[in-house]
Amino acid sequence: MVAIGVSGEKSADKQLTKHIDDFIYYLQVERGLADNTVVSYRFDLLSYAGFLQGNGTPGLGGVTKESLLEHLLRLKDSKKSPATMARAIISLKSFGAYLAAEKLLPKDPALNLESPKLAQYYPHVLTQEQAEELLNQPDLSTPIGKRDRAMLEVLYAGGLRVSELLNLTFADINLEMGYLTCFGKGGKERVTPLGSAAVAAVEDYLRHGRPKLVKGKNNSFVFLNGKQGRKMTRQGCWKLIRAYGRNLGLEITPHTMRHSVATHLLENGADLRVVQELLGHADISTTQLYTHLTKSRLRTVYDSYHPRAK
Repeated sequence: MVAIGVSGEKSADKQLTKHIDDFIYYLQVERGLADNTVVSYRFDLLSYAGFLQGNGTPGLGGVTKESLLEHLLRLKDSKKSPATMARAIISLKSFGAYLAAEKLLPKDPALNLESPKLAQYYPHVLTQEQAEELLNQPDLSTPIGKRDRAMLEVLYAGGLRVSELLNLTFADINLEMGYLTCFGKGGKERVTPLGSAAVAAVEDYLRHGRPKLVKGKNNSFVFLNGKQGRKMTRQGCWKLIRAYGRNLGLEITPHTMRHSVATHLLENGADLRVVQELLGHADISTTQLYTHLTKSRLRTVYDSYHPRAK
């Protein structure tokens, strides 16, 4: 098995790869982590295993606090984003704790691991005006345009992750009551309200768009692709949102919509705990990140319009 490394490290040795596979199985079966999270853990750990192989210290014997820190410094030097670095640190710490708990190592090598100092990461968000422009991009005279408008409205209404959006079925949405049920990380269920604009867009799509896209009788997914009439893929969703963004001169991903929802709610006075619940954040510190963005926006508006700001 080949490690997915930072800069083409050699293949990870079989011993460590087996322990990584066992750990991944533990994450899936015992902890019930989402598939996307598990894929990220595996990527990060195979990268580390490949690093050890390239360093001439393969196997469990090479898993030390020093090698963990050296690997993280290597990632940092390769200009990985703060978000990628933070994810790698979590993966390595979880793996270290697992190895110690399973008595594969005498102690947790990642315990009290001091990670390289990272710059604070603040997500890119749209202004409220840009979000409005984006929502108005799809051509509503076509089934695809109706679908895209409905997808964008639902993303913006509930701050859904792309996997949550694409896994929606008819059983998950209640347009009459104006809410949907989605399943987030770890299969956690949450109920998300839909505003009138999102409800109207989904109703229009279900009546006049989806019937022209669907192929087959046993497809209960709400959002379908335009060719096979099957469930829309993550890649397809990313491509269409990126294309609409570029029409406006913006670089946008589905997660940009999620970040923007949180920021706009806080800008307009929403309680932090409410935003946490809406987005399904397990830790409120994740939600607090957006308060910095609202403060920055406040500073910009103040400097632009207050008569004695300058």
